[in-house]
Amino acid sequence: MNYFFTFLLQPVLPLAILLGCLWTQYQHLNIKRLVWLTIIGFALGMVFAIEALSGQTVILSFNGALIVLYLLFYITQFWRQSTLASIWQFVFAFIGGGIWGQDPNIHLITNTDVVNTTFLLNLSAAIFGFFFCIAAMGWMVIFFHQAKADAKGRKLRIILVTAFVVMLLLPLTGNVLLSLMKLQIVGLTKFRLSYVAKVNNLTTYFNYISSLFLFITVVIFAWRVYLPRKKIAAEETQPIVKRQKLALARNARRTVIFGSFIILATFAAQLYWDRVASLPPALSESTYVKMGADNAIHIPIESVKDGDLHRFIWVASDGHAIRFFIINRSDKKLSLATVFDACLLCGDSGYVIDGDKLMCVACGVRLFIPSVGKAGGCNPIPIDGWKEENGEVVIPKKSLLVGANYFSTVLEIPVVDPVSHQKLTNKKANYRYDYNDNTYFFANEHDQELFRDNPEKYVKSAEVAKGDN
Repeated sequence: MNYFFTFLLQPVLPLAILLGCLWTQYQHLNIKRLVWLTIIGFALGMVFAIEALSGQTVILSFNGALIVLYLLFYITQFWRQSTLASIWQFVFAFIGGGIWGQDPNIHLITNTDVVNTTFLLNLSAAIFGFFFCIAAMGWMVIFFHQAKADAKGRKLRIILVTAFVVMLLLPLTGNVLLSLMKLQIVGLTKFRLSYVAKVNNLTTYFNYISSLFLFITVVIFAWRVYLPRKKIAAEETQPIVKRQKLALARNARRTVIFGSFIILATFAAQLYWDRVASLPPALSESTYVKMGADNAIHIPIESVKDGDLHRFIWVASDGHAIRFFIINRSDKKLSLATVFDACLLCGDSGYVIDGDKLMCVACGVRLFIPSVGKAGGCNPIPIDGWKEENGEVVIPKKSLLVGANYFSTVLEIPVVDPVSHQKLTNKKANYRYDYNDNTYFFANEHDQELFRDNPEKYVKSAEVAKGDN
């Protein structure tokens, strides 16, 4: 839900601010006409993006056209023609819909073919974001009308328009350059690639930058317009004139308050997305387990049969942290599944319980819990060879060692050179040798060669040294 509000603001809010600055030059506005122009333009822009905006040549042409249009808009700021302003209203609405329509996640407004709660919430967030931008445009018109009444707004308007146009142009230059490189019209160089990466990343900060520009604008307005009006109203002694001055001061205060709301809402929405909503679900705490004397891990069934996801970590001799979990797939009988906390498709991001489903953290796919333990798709990778015995889940070492191929985390653990008995760590030892499902580490190449020539001679002493350590 937060995603669709936040990511609609990124491309549309700057355009709304620019249109607000444009319409401040006119005293009488046809609000109904402007709203319909905006809705129709935005809808047509979305349709264009979804249906026609594909292929590098088309994308290059679209981005090139945007650069030209933004520059023309900046030039026409110095002309007053209501028909031209209406055309810009439609064009910018079309551009906003076109840019938002390119969002690869727009189809996630609903992940089903029916109207459900998720669909309604996501759609409501997008609609609210759209009308939030229209409200921001209206506020900007009122803002500069009040500033103009005090003869303190023209320079600020031009500065604000310049700042937003430059902000919009920078990523477009990167997009155009990227398309030119993909089409092999210009060569691929380190500098060009670096430039594209940096300016394209700027779009993710649009809401923060817009909030900053608006904050500075509101502060200047409060300092140059609101506070002087408040002071004049306080010093006025004539009752009728005083009421007039108080009304002006209150209008300015409302403008500051509403502007502050727009700034805080924009900033908070983006911050919430960055710090909370976009983060993957946190994995539950894992229990560390050790290998038994029979080269197997033993876990009491009583502790894992409650239907929750019970996550465990076994650290192999080379430091690989191998995660697995056990879950009872039925609430009516004992039906355990023992699987690696990893997916062949998505890697080792893991799984969490989401309601009555199991969710892959990496891709968000929700799985039917009774299907856990079956191979294929985004299901967790099954562990072979485990069994239920004497009230315990028994997992052989050989079965767990397969998991080293699925997990990338390697912990730093203390190890002992089996030849010299020197204490080391697995990450700092330069020499290693795998023997009999174990990894041994050595302080130097000589010790490694001695072990490799006669491993049986050193294995037992290595276990003793490890125990003493």
